[in-house]
Amino acid sequence: MTSEPNAIECRDVSVRYGDVAALTDVSVGFAPRLIHAAVGQNGAGKTTFARVAAGIVRPVKGTLAIGGKDVPVGHVTLARAAGIELVHQSFALPPSFTVAEAMEFGAEGGRGVYTRKELERRWTRHLDSLGVRVGLRERIRDLPVETQQAVEIARALVTDATVLILDEPTAVLSPSGIEKLFERLKVMQANGVTIILILHKIREVLAIADTVTVLRGGRLVEGPIATDATDAERLASSIIGSALDESVSGEDREALVGLAEEGGPKAAATVAKAAAPILELRSVATRSDSEGPALHDVTLAVGRGEIIGVAGVEGNGQRTLVRAVSHLADITAGDIVLDGVEVTRRPLSERRANGLRVIPFERNSEGLSLSSPLWENWSARGLLLGGVLRIINPARLRKDCDSTLKTWDVHFSSPNQPAGSLSGGNAQKLILAREVDDDATLIIAAQPTRGLDVGATAFVWRSLREARARGCGILLISSDLDELFDISDRVVVMLSGRINGEFEPPYHLGDVGAAMTGAGG
Repeated sequence: MTSEPNAIECRDVSVRYGDVAALTDVSVGFAPRLIHAAVGQNGAGKTTFARVAAGIVRPVKGTLAIGGKDVPVGHVTLARAAGIELVHQSFALPPSFTVAEAMEFGAEGGRGVYTRKELERRWTRHLDSLGVRVGLRERIRDLPVETQQAVEIARALVTDATVLILDEPTAVLSPSGIEKLFERLKVMQANGVTIILILHKIREVLAIADTVTVLRGGRLVEGPIATDATDAERLASSIIGSALDESVSGEDREALVGLAEEGGPKAAATVAKAAAPILELRSVATRSDSEGPALHDVTLAVGRGEIIGVAGVEGNGQRTLVRAVSHLADITAGDIVLDGVEVTRRPLSERRANGLRVIPFERNSEGLSLSSPLWENWSARGLLLGGVLRIINPARLRKDCDSTLKTWDVHFSSPNQPAGSLSGGNAQKLILAREVDDDATLIIAAQPTRGLDVGATAFVWRSLREARARGCGILLISSDLDELFDISDRVVVMLSGRINGEFEPPYHLGDVGAAMTGAGG
């Protein structure tokens, strides 16, 4: 035992957003020079806790101490001066800057006037000391995701931080990228930095952390406890609580909390082979644009009653693939066939009439009009198929919307309420209620469970499986390999706008991960 004060300690911290309690009376301390993990479902309060610690969020009550000394809450500058740095899940460095420019921009007290040689010499030493190998003149936007993250972490350590908080650092990384990150964190720990990782996969927690803390519903459930004093089953129970009923299979439970062993083969999904595919991409190519890289010679088929998972480090053409199938990207070569009809040059309205449905990447900006009422968001599916002179009956649409949303277990008070008033899980259910209808023949599901808790995630998986059972083809794009392995009949990997591998169950994490990084040959 030691009398050394905690590196960071929160006492009775509560945060509210209107009527929603994000954190309630959280008291927790993290010992110095250890790697700590904070885990819980989406919405458990992990990110809110991190932002309180970094001074970004001011709690309604509670205190914060760093190294045994109280620090005023809600002040980013004071938190940084005391040694706290937070690396957000969404990278913050300007994408158009060079690495040297971005480092100077993010540094405390950047000088503003400098020569390029001085700038590069200054930051070469710092990056080399952290083992970050990158060209100082490369643009941030041109770097691989794991290198962008390494530069973000290097920027955070410019201020000689004693506590480094990383919010979901593994969410955008390939398996090999996660290994590199963990190696880098071990070096930082050896150099005296206390590290707090916001994670959601138990496998990763047990691989890297010295202690683990569990949050659920904004409250501290347990911890910090030593990871060698717990196990995966106990952590899974603490994280999930009673959120899932007995109808959720053990296999799904493992996938929901990242419980499966790394590198282990996954159980085979139920495959429904089809004689004629519902979707065919034949040597499709596109131009690159601001939305993503170009596609190159992409050939892919999705069968009726089949879920095809699309894996890949983010930014390797997944968005372009969705846009190409939806007639939102400029096709320069190849053909797209939907339900036997060549639709390469045909508009989205014709494709929807032929059964195409899309669950978009960003539900709040691409999938919903947050200021519009629920019934307008839901009824948009029918309006897309009607002509400009179509007669609209709002009363009937509101009634039908009310009935459909109740069937889909959307929690709402009135079909007239704005979509922005829904929780993330209920907003996603609203999109599912609109897109997963009886006339759907092909569903593109792009990151359909991102930001959802385990209960809502299980609901989405069940809905996709039921659509598959009806004979619908599904193209599932996800950065979560556990999700892909759990419900996909086949998995393809995208790398630099190309298909770089196709896999069938049982899946092996190492093989898919190698294809994601191009290490598979």
